[in-house]
Amino acid sequence: MNTDNLIFALGLTIFAGLSTGVGSLMAFFSKKFNPKFLAGALGFSAGVMIYVSLVEIFVKAKDSLVISFGSKPGYWFTVISFFAGIAVIAIIDRLIPSFENPHEIKNIAKNNSGIKNGNHKLLRMGIFSAIAIAIHNFPEGLATFLGALADPTLGISIAVAVAIHNIPEGVAVSVPVYYATKSRKKAFWLSFLSGLAEPVGALLGFLILKNIFTDIAFGVIFAGVAGIMVYISLDELLPTAEEYGEHHIAIGGLIAGMLIMALSLLFFA
Repeated sequence: MNTDNLIFALGLTIFAGLSTGVGSLMAFFSKKFNPKFLAGALGFSAGVMIYVSLVEIFVKAKDSLVISFGSKPGYWFTVISFFAGIAVIAIIDRLIPSFENPHEIKNIAKNNSGIKNGNHKLLRMGIFSAIAIAIHNFPEGLATFLGALADPTLGISIAVAVAIHNIPEGVAVSVPVYYATKSRKKAFWLSFLSGLAEPVGALLGFLILKNIFTDIAFGVIFAGVAGIMVYISLDELLPTAEEYGEHHIAIGGLIAGMLIMALSLLFFA
């Protein structure tokens, strides 16, 4: 593999992961926080992820597996790998539940109310949020990294979608930590570090897989990544978007994300 491609893929993964810090800053400068805008952005991110997963990543995975196994068996392996990816992220989600609370975060961001006294319970909530988000970010990091290795344009699209997705995660970590400790510095760094799980996940995944990175491995992993991204979109992004804003804002963002992704694939094909 080309060293420049590896550096580019890792750079995109770092960019996506560290966008949790943007969420921290939004929480601190709450007067500029716009829940409806964030709802639209999350819907947009879901649209990008769903479209690129089903139209681009799934197809690339299928092409790779068809070369190795033939038309029908290759298609079967692609479908099985896709749903295996969904199963993996669903198990992770079940074992490591999310600690995000959009209602609480939205109220705090709007008027700095809802949490008034720093306490151990809040700090614990923030730390557990960071741990949960870090674990969830591992497969996202691998998805961004592999997407960039396969196609730089595809990698950029995935990275932007994941980065938008990570903003409310940064809010979820930083808000309880800040109100528990009254330290913006601690809140920001804990949120920031939780995002580092994405490049770490990408590097660990690559180191494990690099010696077996055949057409078959690529196809299976890429189909699994498509499943992971679809699950994240349906289970996290769209429900969170609706919590922050109105239904039609979230759906409008979803359609806009699909449209922009479609046009980018057409123009850069």
